[in-house]
Amino acid sequence: MSSSKSESLFKAYRPTSRVAIIGRPNVGKSTLFNYLTDSRKAVVKNQPGVTRDILIEPAEVWGVKFDVIDTGGLTEANDLFSQLIREQVIEFLSSVDHLIVVMDGRAGLLPEDRDLIRIANETGKPFVIMINKLDRSHDLELSKAEFYEFGVPLIAASVEMRLGMDEVLEWIVSQVKQTEHTIRDGLKLAMVGKPNVGKSSLCNNLLGEHRLLVSEVAGTTVDSVDTELVYNDRKFVLIDTAGLRRSAKREEDVEIISAFKSQDAIRRADLVLLVVDGVIGPTDQDAKILESALDAHKAVIVVANKSDLGEREKPQYRSWFKTRIEEEFHFFPDVPIVFTSAKTGRGLEDLFEAIALMEEKLAIRIPTGELNDFFTNVIRQAPAPVWATTNIKFYYLTQTHQRPPAFIAFANHPDGVTKSYRRFLAKRIQEQWDLQGVPIRIFCMGSGRNRGENA
Repeated sequence: MSSSKSESLFKAYRPTSRVAIIGRPNVGKSTLFNYLTDSRKAVVKNQPGVTRDILIEPAEVWGVKFDVIDTGGLTEANDLFSQLIREQVIEFLSSVDHLIVVMDGRAGLLPEDRDLIRIANETGKPFVIMINKLDRSHDLELSKAEFYEFGVPLIAASVEMRLGMDEVLEWIVSQVKQTEHTIRDGLKLAMVGKPNVGKSSLCNNLLGEHRLLVSEVAGTTVDSVDTELVYNDRKFVLIDTAGLRRSAKREEDVEIISAFKSQDAIRRADLVLLVVDGVIGPTDQDAKILESALDAHKAVIVVANKSDLGEREKPQYRSWFKTRIEEEFHFFPDVPIVFTSAKTGRGLEDLFEAIALMEEKLAIRIPTGELNDFFTNVIRQAPAPVWATTNIKFYYLTQTHQRPPAFIAFANHPDGVTKSYRRFLAKRIQEQWDLQGVPIRIFCMGSGRNRGENA
């Protein structure tokens, strides 16, 4: 895919006004972010370096709408993550409109804070210094003294104690111009998978901006990151997530938190993109992630990333990969597969074609008459289950309003409709209406009763 063609199809969709929060690690940036957005999107923990990706969420203060951006802590440390975060944040600040520089009032003015002021000045964006963690009201004004030298607006506050927050809100409203705000709408795509399979690289390739950390160290992404994306004039919300590992390997608290956020991203998504290492092929852990998505009743597309390397290393690569899918995903072998390369951008258009096709399938509505003609023929072809000594008698089948499609089969003894029979019905529905790859659920209920089971 050529870069010019890519740029015409893919772009991050952003509102005019962006307010970014920057600061050293563990000064309260994420707490401020959650306060302004009235959410718990940012991981908050008394541990430096928890926020690694850039989070963007809409906010509204006194009728003024804007986006708030949480960034990783800026530090002069020489470790890999600190350097990556620093490069990422400095690069991204060119796309924001206003800055809130958060400093720790308990620690006082530190050398790294002076570096922050230099970075903020170099952006040319209006900014305010918020001196955080001042828990006693009589400390608020006194704490400003050593920060006056910078000649910029100062606000003494405590986000946790809600002290000084009115001043913060007033400053934001005075800076942010009232503009048309972009609402996060469109199909929600959760990009999940094991660590280090290229999820963030794929996201960065699609977005054309360096928002997500990319490195060869597993566990780089901690937060679930929502981003508006426009492909060929269609809106999507792209959710990049932390790599999901086996529970036994989640030794750090941050990994446990990020795993919960990944599961939450799956629940929020309309469609799950399961990114698999195209060189290694699907693994047992990939199968567990797929099962998790199916348990949440989500449609899934397998994204075989690094397929450019796979094709060089393995003869008849695609046949090999599809065989591995059938073996490892034997419980859902017809899951759609798209071959991509985050490095070259190849396959991204194919991915969105597969997404569009899946979206059509998710939205299908089958007329009740057509559905029951089909149901009658299926019942005639296969013996109905037996409940105790009584044959199960089906009355009719109807579609619910759920996505992916789900159906209710009314019967005289719904408890006697076995899981295997419901899987049989779901399989026949997939075949009849070309819904391969869509997780169909069958609920069974008694006529005029409120009890039932589902497949």
